[in-house]
Amino acid sequence: MTLRIVAIGGTVNPGSTTEMALRYACKPLLEAGAEVSVFGGDYLAGLPHYRGRDYQEGSGRELVEAVRQADGILVAAPGYHGTVSGLVKNALDYLEDLAKDRRPYLDGRAVGLIATAYGDQAAMGTLLTLRNIIHALRGWPTPMGVTARTYEGMFSPEGECLDDRIRLQLTLVGQQVLRGATVWSQVDAA
Repeated sequence: MTLRIVAIGGTVNPGSTTEMALRYACKPLLEAGAEVSVFGGDYLAGLPHYRGRDYQEGSGRELVEAVRQADGILVAAPGYHGTVSGLVKNALDYLEDLAKDRRPYLDGRAVGLIATAYGDQAAMGTLLTLRNIIHALRGWPTPMGVTARTYEGMFSPEGECLDDRIRLQLTLVGQQVLRGATVWSQVDAA
């Protein structure tokens, strides 16, 4: 059985550190043969505010359906003023469409979290907020949550993480999503 993983995150800036970190954390999943769907900054920027004025029936359908079928999730958010960016929070609000599912919200899914910011305090505040959101959505946050203090040159233009500490953390969170998704998919199959 092929595991299905959904990766959500990024910013409005193409090639953002947040999205590069998200994609790097997907490496262990891809290497293990998982099917990974990435909803990056471009996709998130196109989502209207959930149930807002520009929202239409079917908005965000691809994201909601991918999460509905997912065995595991990765979420990466930049720390804006010490918390999750509105762009990522809006995408997570779309998961309200899963409320009445057999597996409501993120129930039975391992969720790896990545917070990026220019300062340690903002990264940690963002990670803690992400954990609270995932708990509220009934997800299972992985033990490793990445806090990445970003700087110019953290990633190569090809997406290779050049920071030893962050590279190890991103790899570990990806591996933990893989293990958690494997376990939960076996529980669901039983």
